[in-house]
Amino acid sequence: MEIAGYDRSNGVGIRNYVAVMVTVGCSGDAAERIVQLNPKAKLLVHTQGCTQTPPDIALVEKVLVNLASNPNVNSVLLVSLGCESVSVDRIADKISALKEVGVVEVQEKGLQCAVSSGSEITKRMCEEAEKVRRTAMDFSEVRVAIKCGASDATSGIVSNPVAGKASDLIVGGGGTVIFGETTEVIGAEHILAKRCASEGVARRLYNAIGEMEKRVIAMGVDMRGGQPTEGNIKGGITTIEEKSLGAICKTGSSKLVDVVDYGDVPSKKGLVFMDGPGREIEALTGFASAGAQLILFTTGLGAPQGFPIVPVVKISGNPETCVRLKEHIDVDLSSVFYGEESLDDAGQRLFKEVVDVASSKKTKAEILGYEKFFNIYVKGPVI
Repeated sequence: MEIAGYDRSNGVGIRNYVAVMVTVGCSGDAAERIVQLNPKAKLLVHTQGCTQTPPDIALVEKVLVNLASNPNVNSVLLVSLGCESVSVDRIADKISALKEVGVVEVQEKGLQCAVSSGSEITKRMCEEAEKVRRTAMDFSEVRVAIKCGASDATSGIVSNPVAGKASDLIVGGGGTVIFGETTEVIGAEHILAKRCASEGVARRLYNAIGEMEKRVIAMGVDMRGGQPTEGNIKGGITTIEEKSLGAICKTGSSKLVDVVDYGDVPSKKGLVFMDGPGREIEALTGFASAGAQLILFTTGLGAPQGFPIVPVVKISGNPETCVRLKEHIDVDLSSVFYGEESLDDAGQRLFKEVVDVASSKKTKAEILGYEKFFNIYVKGPVI
């Protein structure tokens, strides 16, 4: 099977973006002005990059490098403040091994100079990107991440099982599926462990769950309200175990071949678990950092956001949500909810959507421009 993609040195892109990305939140204003002058570029502004513990600084650097390296990105402009904890030179050097990267620094000559210089670089990058054309690429080069958010009672019985059917088809076609949300595996880890390709993979899965549980217990509070969220509870989900049993349905039935840290690029093809949070803005970043070119996002209550450099396909099995938020939902699974379509047939339909989006079809979030959410998951304090 083939898709129409962009041939990169480190994989296949399904989009052809120029990314304007800050190294630290303090330079966000300059980056935003650069993109306002070059609306074809994609803005990536986060709140990390300084006054954090060394492990988190190293994590932020890794994620920024991997985000810029995502095959959907043709070239990158880094916008630095100049005194941040992360090293813009080290980040730029690693990116340059794969693609063109430019750097502007606000503290060097001020905001206006940084915006002027950055705008010129970005304009040229956008002109160069427009010359790149799609060509036929093998589907096995596709990495798809699967996320659930704003879940309700329909998520575990409709949209997540359908996503699982599509996941199996993606893996069966030689592709890679990445899922995460560590808190939303708590209570269901024993089920996933039975599908692990080896004892080592199962051990890493249990370790990730155990560490997350320790962090929750250390707070000395009941996690309900945070996980499951108040919205989840109003939507009919009562416990984290109940939420987890529904959430893991989106992984299908394939063998779990690997467990990776947040933001790491998988070295194996197949079904991969990423240790990370459930909150969308950090979870989507981790998947994009892992090189996912496309994200499937199931929702019951209706989570509308996309991601700047990765198309996000919104899927819902809640008939009311599909009507009320029609402008946000790409794949309406009301027919499954009403028993008019089987899970298998809907899975085939969702898989076709993956192929179509990978070959240029725009998602609702892309059309609406609802894709500016972006932040990096860190574990330590701001100090």
